Amino acid sequence: MSLIDVVLRANKDEEVPEAASLGVEELAESMRAYLQSRLPSYRMARLMRESPQRARNEIRSICLQGFAEDAYGTVNLSEAQCQQAIDTLLNSIFGYGLLEPLLEDETITEIMVNGTESLFYERDGVICQAETRFRDEESVRALIDRIIGPVGRRVDESSPMVDARLPQGYRVNAIIPPLSLTGPVLTIRKFSRRVITLREMQEAGSVEAPVTQLLKWAIAAECNLLVSGGTGTGKTTLLNALSCEIDHAQRIVTVEDSAELRFSEHPHVVRLESRPRNAEGQGEVTIQDLVINALRMRPDRIIVGECRGEEANDMLVAMNTGHMGSLSTLHANSPRDAVIRLSTMVRLGAELPVDVIERQVGSAIDLIVQVERSSSGERYVCQICQVGLAEDGWTLLLDEVYIRDSFQAKGEWKMAPLFVKRLADKDVATEEEVEEWISELSLPSQDS
Repeated sequence: MSLIDVVLRANKDEEVPEAASLGVEELAESMRAYLQSRLPSYRMARLMRESPQRARNEIRSICLQGFAEDAYGTVNLSEAQCQQAIDTLLNSIFGYGLLEPLLEDETITEIMVNGTESLFYERDGVICQAETRFRDEESVRALIDRIIGPVGRRVDESSPMVDARLPQGYRVNAIIPPLSLTGPVLTIRKFSRRVITLREMQEAGSVEAPVTQLLKWAIAAECNLLVSGGTGTGKTTLLNALSCEIDHAQRIVTVEDSAELRFSEHPHVVRLESRPRNAEGQGEVTIQDLVINALRMRPDRIIVGECRGEEANDMLVAMNTGHMGSLSTLHANSPRDAVIRLSTMVRLGAELPVDVIERQVGSAIDLIVQVERSSSGERYVCQICQVGLAEDGWTLLLDEVYIRDSFQAKGEWKMAPLFVKRLADKDVATEEEVEEWISELSLPSQDS
């Protein structure tokens, strides 16, 4: 008897109360019990090693056979729901269970499992609640173990927090009781497999046309850029877009805590990724270690995925010793906050006077680009500031170049950055192109 015949027969059985019929999740559990009785675990493990696709086909065939034998009790579901139950079982065995469809959805950028209480995801910058959730904490713990096991990590009461990465490159964080009062919590940050360019960001309204031109010039002129913003504002997306503008003749070394940057077209990129401690508490390689090592790799540009600790000092030293055109991101609510946080992080790695640190920051960073996310989920460049030093060579200056109050608003230009005056000398743009760009924004002339 085929699956569809069984389903049709079950749906026609009007004498069976609705409450007695199986739901999708209950049916999947019944299928699991039936599968275990027909396919011993050792044989399943061997099949999965030899041929995952053959193992899937074998399991699906056994599940369908269970319908023919009425092995699941009363089934009062549609054919699509029965197939959904089989897929649920397959995902729990081969994939990530309830998270499998969310991981496959390219429009979803974040997945948040709050124990057994709820399951949320972010799509287009907006957080939504999923209709399903995990039935018990053991299921969440089993999923966490399945994710972190292959990378040699563990999570238990002695080590209740863990960071890991899925094979697709997605960043994973898990925290369990007693630190989490919600139960085991799992957060997965997804990254687009395709790089969004500055032009595409402009077409989407995230970046205005004059800003696009300015950022392209800044990359070509080898300015040191810092992209600043809060969590989920699109810092890495913008950094990826900026990296697309780098000359293909240059050697790039990227340093990241979790590999998020995409260089699908640039021919000369060396990617470095930090490594946390293993289960024995050994083998850690920090961002700072990698930044120091990157300086020995003859880079034209160093890109630090996110600056968050003592590596800030080494990054500024690199920018001040010939590695121009370097890029990084930073968590901060404004360009001024970014400077303060950068100075604080430098002090973590070096006991230097505040004025010396500010001089180092003012000498190393050329532009800070602030990004923001609106309440409806749109991400956009909201502010650009020029960083420099006063005539005394010590006082740090932060000049506002551009500000945009909201995604719907048009940006307002305050001044032209000083580096645009040198574009002609660097053969990046002609004086006429720069003057035309300035005149379109009603900015003061270069000579004023």
